[in-house]
Amino acid sequence: MSILVVGSVALDSIETPFGKVDKVLGGSATYFSVSASFFTRVNLVAVVGTDFPQKYVSLLRKQKVDLKGLEVADGKTFSWKGRYDYDFNNAETVYTHLNVFQRFSPKIPREYKKNELLFLANIDPELQLSVMKQMDRPRLTACDTMNYWLQNKRRSVLEVAKKVDIFLLNESEARQFSQESNLLKAGRSILSLGPKKVVIKKGEHGVLLFSRDSVFSAPAYLLETINDPTGAGDTFAGGFMGYLGKKKRIADNDIKKAIIYGTVMASYTVEDFSLRKLSRLKPKDIKRRYKDYKCLTRY
Repeated sequence: MSILVVGSVALDSIETPFGKVDKVLGGSATYFSVSASFFTRVNLVAVVGTDFPQKYVSLLRKQKVDLKGLEVADGKTFSWKGRYDYDFNNAETVYTHLNVFQRFSPKIPREYKKNELLFLANIDPELQLSVMKQMDRPRLTACDTMNYWLQNKRRSVLEVAKKVDIFLLNESEARQFSQESNLLKAGRSILSLGPKKVVIKKGEHGVLLFSRDSVFSAPAYLLETINDPTGAGDTFAGGFMGYLGKKKRIADNDIKKAIIYGTVMASYTVEDFSLRKLSRLKPKDIKRRYKDYKCLTRY
């Protein structure tokens, strides 16, 4: 099944204790698309400026990401600069320049409207609602969010939560949204708002999956080398949804397995800056790390 992702494509400048890069490929929809492309077909809707490098367009096409929905607008591409210290869980934002992304109003190409899987990356919840209205009843809809939207557009986020099948967010966002300090209470509280599943991403501490009658916990993959955590959550979402895109019917066990594949994909992203590691992966690399993960968690 094809996946439609709507989100940001950006140019990131990043500094960590292990190096720095300037104006490299980033954005929530970018990490998602490349990750998901290892499993199924991906259609991308986003906007970039006229300054967006052609080499990054070529990279996305090489990953077989369909770019009919990538709009090129007059102006500069959305850019973000962040800095991490040895605690990779929190980034210090140096600047955020929305540029053409500030005027982004997603228009879904006709051939995308029948996509069976829809992922709404981290964008304004009002835009997420707009995209859902343009779609022709996707089989599965999932979304991500961030603390800014939870604080400033809570009502719209609540409306999105009622309409999606799977709601993804990180642990600090889960506590903020639910107003619960305990993650078990937070997950169940968000589940009561309407989604069928809630996925709480805990970074180096793994992932929690909440369903109506169960909770599933998966650890992170242990790594010796971490250079840049930027995009890890979006990469996770891409692997997660990409694996589900391979399934004609999606059972609970498929969703749990998708959690593991998302974890595996994210583990590759953090090993290098931007999409350097992710874009060089081979299917055999993913299979090998998946097997290693099974050994790590078997008892």
